[in-house]
Amino acid sequence: MKHILACLLFALSAHVAAQTYVVGVEKGSFIPHYGVDEQGQYRGFARELLDLFAQYAGVTFTYKPLPVDQLVPALAEGKVDFKYPDHPDWAHSAQTADRMSYSQPIVEYVDGVLVTPRRVGRDPDHLKRLGLVDGWTARGYQEKIEASQILVVPSDSLPEMIRQALLKNSDGVYYNVVVALHYINNIRARPGVLVFDPTLPHTRSAYRLSTIRHAELLQRFDSFLTERQEEIAALKDKYQVEANIGSEYFGMEKWKVDFLKRQKAKDASTSSE
Repeated sequence: MKHILACLLFALSAHVAAQTYVVGVEKGSFIPHYGVDEQGQYRGFARELLDLFAQYAGVTFTYKPLPVDQLVPALAEGKVDFKYPDHPDWAHSAQTADRMSYSQPIVEYVDGVLVTPRRVGRDPDHLKRLGLVDGWTARGYQEKIEASQILVVPSDSLPEMIRQALLKNSDGVYYNVVVALHYINNIRARPGVLVFDPTLPHTRSAYRLSTIRHAELLQRFDSFLTERQEEIAALKDKYQVEANIGSEYFGMEKWKVDFLKRQKAKDASTSSE
């Protein structure tokens, strides 16, 4: 009898461990946060974080890249079990809004305007043409856009939007600051051609994980966020997804931050003598 009970318990635990959940993710590149490579593999900070949680919870996550507008319908229809990224303030249909459960904040982000260095700190009225990727909403600028005080310069991708800005077809571009600067500094390899202007309206919030049918596992995810803070912080540092966020150095390259910090320490030392 004990042998049978032990076998049943083993089979049950194996079943739980073998459970597989599908995470609906955004198709395209949003590195360093996340992206889908040419082989169709999901990667970046989000992939490592979610894989770490799957290991913690004893489950398996697979990732299904979909166009942004197909993610919520896929979640509602049960084609995916979770959606990342998500947020309660993002637009959802009336049929899904009341059914959604969200995790605690995972990683902070800032969406704002990047301009040429000589434009930083100018009066917001100087922003007449705003580069915007199709599907994005420029929070903080909608009233002026609707009143035709700001003309939207549309692009179908981040690279195209940056190219338009460098051709001076726009006065600034609105995007996730970390992602835009990663592209400019590391992929386009034009460090400093556009910089974040913190004096212009911008949005600071956090990405979350959402689900309709698996609230219990989402609670385990929240526990994971608390219990594995050091490992998660190391991942954030590895991908620089929150580097200097909320500080005067946010959006600056590391060498410039190091220089300014050394200069500040030097000035403080001199003034105290």
